[in-house]
Amino acid sequence: MWQQRLTQLVTACHWIGSKGWAPATGGNMSVREDEQWCWLSESGRDKGTLTTDDFLKVNIATLQAPSGRTPSAETGLHTLIYRLFPEANAVLHVHTVNATVLSRIEKNAQLALSGYEMQKSLTGQQSHLDTVPIAIFENDQDIAALSARIEAYAQQHPLHYGFLLRGHGLTCWGKDVSEARRHLEGLEFLFECELKRRLYTTE
Repeated sequence: MWQQRLTQLVTACHWIGSKGWAPATGGNMSVREDEQWCWLSESGRDKGTLTTDDFLKVNIATLQAPSGRTPSAETGLHTLIYRLFPEANAVLHVHTVNATVLSRIEKNAQLALSGYEMQKSLTGQQSHLDTVPIAIFENDQDIAALSARIEAYAQQHPLHYGFLLRGHGLTCWGKDVSEARRHLEGLEFLFECELKRRLYTTE
């Protein structure tokens, strides 16, 4: 089954690349193989032209790649999600303009989304009247320290769909590639709406 996920992920990466959501080889994507292993995009690769050969097998507990090749610098964020959420089987990390800018404009530790019909693109959301909180974490080049902060937060607060890194981008996940892709597209639409709303109002 994981081979099919990897093939689907490659297709999703080409779609992400066509959207300009992972510019200049930025971003990283992965799928879970099982409880012990995941497959993560190799560092420095253009996400719009990836093949299955550009993904490395990585140990979820140790972050080691048996091949000796270099996985993404943010491997620790992917493995953290797989450890925190056993139901997660695909993780997408992108650098979209909307997510990056909005994460800097919003000064609080959460971005609250409410009033948008497209909130229902997120699994479990049934009404535009609900408030969807998206956690925002301060960016950090020390991925181990950043992962520890996210894990501590997740022990106190629910984390659904994804989170923002301030001035950096969005990380989101799903039970499969299709759900992760839907969460990415839905959140990106919501971020664009919220950013434009703030530009046009003084609320």
